[in-house]
Amino acid sequence: MKIAIFGNTNRPAILSCLKIIFATLEKKDVSFLFEKKLYAYIRANGLCPGNACVIENGDFYADLALSIGGDGTFLTTAAHVGNKQIPILGVNTGRLGFLTDVSDENIEAAIEVILQKKYYTEERSLLFVETSANDSLQYPYALNEVAVLKQDTSSMIAISAMVNGEPVHTYQSDGLIVSTPTGSTAYSMSVGGPIVVPQAQSFVLSPVASHSLNVRPLIIPDSWEIELEVNSRTGSFLLALDGRSIVLNQSSKLKISKAAHSIKMIKQPGHTFFNTLKNKLMWGMDKRN
Repeated sequence: MKIAIFGNTNRPAILSCLKIIFATLEKKDVSFLFEKKLYAYIRANGLCPGNACVIENGDFYADLALSIGGDGTFLTTAAHVGNKQIPILGVNTGRLGFLTDVSDENIEAAIEVILQKKYYTEERSLLFVETSANDSLQYPYALNEVAVLKQDTSSMIAISAMVNGEPVHTYQSDGLIVSTPTGSTAYSMSVGGPIVVPQAQSFVLSPVASHSLNVRPLIIPDSWEIELEVNSRTGSFLLALDGRSIVLNQSSKLKISKAAHSIKMIKQPGHTFFNTLKNKLMWGMDKRN
């Protein structure tokens, strides 16, 4: 078995997690692949196993990928995996962790489940972004959301949205978020967007600080195509894909659609979406009791 490991080196807890992983797999026929920065970090801390090598230029294949950190680390891991269809297991050393639902104390048990092939995978859809000006988007995909935001000004921007060629609305706001079901518990939720189960084949359009009180988040099928045109006083706007941002000229129009590939998430038995809501968001908990 070959395992690719990605992690947040800003969190020292990653070292204790890796110690558990290496000890659990010590006598197994397993080799490891590491992203360069993580490889240098574990070597500097005297933790690198002998059967390890570095991922060069993103060209790799593994039976599974481990993402050790928070949800941001998982998003980065998903970008590394791309369309390789390598299933990803998220180990949480961050805070909330919707995507990384394995706690550090459950790492050993999670690995045993993987070795025994008792896990299942969930397909998570991605957004694909094209620009009319062919701007340099290093990775034009997003697992959580695509956000169009105002840039360097307190003034609102106007975002004209079309869905399947039909004008929907011109959002006068601080921005607009287009999220996947996976991203519905991220940025979109923080601006009042609905929570959507991962299996729903849909996208959510959620305005950020809308200047119209009667404008609400909109759910559409993910088979539809979204076109956005921005008008800004500064002549530019910020485009963010899962937090990776670039400043674009307002002349650049956006086309957002469902990506041709998906991301596979490894799920442990009993780790359901609703259990995650209860554990992470205290879903349904009554503080009066």
